[in-house]
Amino acid sequence: MHPTAETLTAWSITAYGGPQTLAPVTRDLPAPAPTECLIRVRASAVTRADGMIRAGLPRFARPFIGWSRPRHDLIGTCLSGEVIAVGNRVTRFAVGDEVYGMAGMSFSANASHICVDEGGVLMHKPAALSHEEAAVMGDGATTSFNFLHNVAELRAGEKILILGAAGSLGTAAVQIAAAMGANVSGTCSAGNAGLVASLGASRVIDYRLEDYAKSTERYDVIYDTLGISSFREARSVLTRTGRYVCPVLGFGLLSASLRTAIIGGRKARFSATGMLKPEVQRAMHAKLVDLVEADRFAPVMDRTYPLAELVEAHRYMETGRKRGNVVVV
Repeated sequence: MHPTAETLTAWSITAYGGPQTLAPVTRDLPAPAPTECLIRVRASAVTRADGMIRAGLPRFARPFIGWSRPRHDLIGTCLSGEVIAVGNRVTRFAVGDEVYGMAGMSFSANASHICVDEGGVLMHKPAALSHEEAAVMGDGATTSFNFLHNVAELRAGEKILILGAAGSLGTAAVQIAAAMGANVSGTCSAGNAGLVASLGASRVIDYRLEDYAKSTERYDVIYDTLGISSFREARSVLTRTGRYVCPVLGFGLLSASLRTAIIGGRKARFSATGMLKPEVQRAMHAKLVDLVEADRFAPVMDRTYPLAELVEAHRYMETGRKRGNVVVV
């Protein structure tokens, strides 16, 4: 599905709903604006966030993204590829550069080509990462880096519990937390215990056999990567200054974040990583690349699908059984 230079292929969200609402489309290949790079996409991620956008969730986001379908109807947020044309004011990149990054609020990364502004979240791809690995850096890796360093303010020697440790955000978080010098525990199914331990977790909890919230253990940070718990449940196993952090915003988390910002030692916190200023995100990417090049971080890859099978990739992503990341090429 990588066509001639006159057209691009992509996937459109026809209406909010399940994977079946995705439809392949062919459109004219755009010319890059003065500050844009036209990129031939070699790999793009299929993320839980993409699934939520496709489903129109959370519903209170629809005034911003579109009522019955997204205003920008093409799907996909994270990509890697090569620059094939640049606008006349582009200075950071040149034709032939291998790059990776984020599509921003225009989405459309699950495509054969895309235009991305050089002032956005666009990075030179390090040789240490394949296109498939680079394509997922904007999802689990950057989100978990932000949540551990900036939102939870995790410190060396602290104890962290990562809920959903075998997923995209979880596998990234285990590695990042270990690199920060934290004492890492993680929850996952028994079948993924070996993977999570190999990434740096000193304790792995089978969530089917043990309820973390009933444990006698106490944690400085609980990072709920999937929104499967709540501050109310986590509170009893947090230390007196413990932080519950979660990237999945709902009314419960919003309420707890507002309340605990004012009173109490234990905190609930949230951040929309993808909404941070591009320069802030690029700085986090640079630090992640340092970890990659120091052999302290590597994206965990599960499955690769052809771009033509994006619907199947979404269906697999939503089973909840993926280990790490899913991409289309």
